[in-house]
Amino acid sequence: MHHFFSMMFSLLAIIGHVSSKRSIDRSYRSELTVSNGMYWGSWGYKSMCPSGSYAAGFSLKVERPIGRGDDTALNGIRLYCVDQPGSRDYSSIESDVGNWGEWTDVKWCHSGYLTSFQLRVESSQGSGDDTAANNIRFTCTGGFVLEGDGTDWGDWGKWSPNCMGKGICGIKTRIEGSQGSGDDTALNNVRMFCCD
Repeated sequence: MHHFFSMMFSLLAIIGHVSSKRSIDRSYRSELTVSNGMYWGSWGYKSMCPSGSYAAGFSLKVERPIGRGDDTALNGIRLYCVDQPGSRDYSSIESDVGNWGEWTDVKWCHSGYLTSFQLRVESSQGSGDDTAANNIRFTCTGGFVLEGDGTDWGDWGKWSPNCMGKGICGIKTRIEGSQGSGDDTALNNVRMFCCD
């Protein structure tokens, strides 16, 4: 019996450690959304940069076109948080991520932080192969635009508002999990959070 309780305590300690790493309790000033995200799946957890840091770079988890198979395109977005613009001493954060694809190289702002975003989304294909979100662009402080190494399906929507505050400091993604023999779309939508 003692062994059972010590195992349960260890398991709870591990669960507590994982969940505390996932969401840092940091207040934010504004939330950025776009109007063209898709609706499959569910929203994941909010993941925030460590206090005093802001996102200055990003990478994407992308499944490349696979021909006659089931394409999912964009599966995840990772933000790279720094304390000072231009620093490469970073911590990375991500919300929920789909199962497919590989992480791309990091794209960095030349100066400042990420301040707004735009999604490339394929609308519902009916009986065709749905991919939902395919790519993302960010603006940096000063207006420089960074485009991700996503795929080309779908159309660019309208830009999100610009950050109220210093820059983007958090992310939340909407992910559709594996559909088995059904049509997989993976990442459907994203929200960004801005901090002072």
